[in-house]
Amino acid sequence: MAGKPIYGVGVDAGSRTTRVAIATLEQGRMRLRGSGRVESRGWLKSRIVDQRAVTESIRAALREAEAAAGVSVEAAVVGMGGKGARGANARGVLELGYVREIDQRDVNRVVNRAARVQLLEDRMVLQLFPQDFVVDDHPGHRDPRKMLATRLEINVHLVTASVQEHHALVGAVNQAHLTVEETVFEGLAAAYAAVLPEERRQGVAVIDIGAESTEMAVYYGDAMQLTSALPLCGDHFTRDLAQVLCLSYEDAELVKTEYGGALSEDCPDNVTVEVPMPEDREQRHVQRKLLNQILEARSTELFHLVRGELARVGMEHALLGGVFLTGAGSRLPDLCDVAERVLQCPARFGLPAGILDLPEDMRAPEWATAAGLAMYSAKLKVQAGR
Repeated sequence: MAGKPIYGVGVDAGSRTTRVAIATLEQGRMRLRGSGRVESRGWLKSRIVDQRAVTESIRAALREAEAAAGVSVEAAVVGMGGKGARGANARGVLELGYVREIDQRDVNRVVNRAARVQLLEDRMVLQLFPQDFVVDDHPGHRDPRKMLATRLEINVHLVTASVQEHHALVGAVNQAHLTVEETVFEGLAAAYAAVLPEERRQGVAVIDIGAESTEMAVYYGDAMQLTSALPLCGDHFTRDLAQVLCLSYEDAELVKTEYGGALSEDCPDNVTVEVPMPEDREQRHVQRKLLNQILEARSTELFHLVRGELARVGMEHALLGGVFLTGAGSRLPDLCDVAERVLQCPARFGLPAGILDLPEDMRAPEWATAAGLAMYSAKLKVQAGR
């Protein structure tokens, strides 16, 4: 008799679009059952300003996904990011007292000590990522159990978030009649779906470019080395066009989507595009090269910010696995070329991998986070033995 199916459900409540993915785990492989995508409401500058509107967006996307999957789900893993997410390194130390064998309880205790860092009043630890153990001043151990020692240390990377924003997001999901299994940093979720384990070991950065926030996660040697929220996102690209070309935000977004690109050098001077104008005004044309120069300047700035973050942890020349671009903001043509030029390493789109039956419209960087959250959800259920 077949056992009860294991469902993985991911909720990516973005500030511009809310996405839900429902998948099942079958013989070690994930298979998509249904997905939902609706326009988000209730967000401003990557923060929740109307919890009820956020709930309605999640509920609408969930109904669409459940109808496609033919099931009703009760719990999900939810992504969290935005400007309030921050990463930091920490260390835990445990004195064993005398030479003895390290066991699992010692590992748990030293991890707990690393997590008990002094945080500001409105901060909480969202996730903790072990980097390596130091056994009697000898670093670089991945698993110290059964080793003899008198002192055990651990280096970890912590992702912290605003308590208030976390409560607002969890509350919005709960009001949509979903239990939150866990909240996961969105950059990690995108990496979980788009990057293979062997690629992480070579050193990779995942840059998740959303409408109102950009998160990055950097791996090296199986360990998370850096997480960060960058102060530049897709919204900045659109606002640059609106300001320079004297367009409304909506028209600038349309021009960016239809004609924009991140490189201007190969664009002829005599190519123009028609930009939207009010009905009572004459139509206006602008050089496509000017359009791309505006977007190229902002793209270059974004990846210089990335390079600066990598330099903080000494990894500006260590990304042999390259850079993976995810999120709807990464769809700008030629953005990978700018990333390669500034970061001096390979760059490509981070597409959801490891889920069977993905339709063509979901084989896209904007679905990486939702897919990764669904995969993470299934992993939690397997670990819990459900």
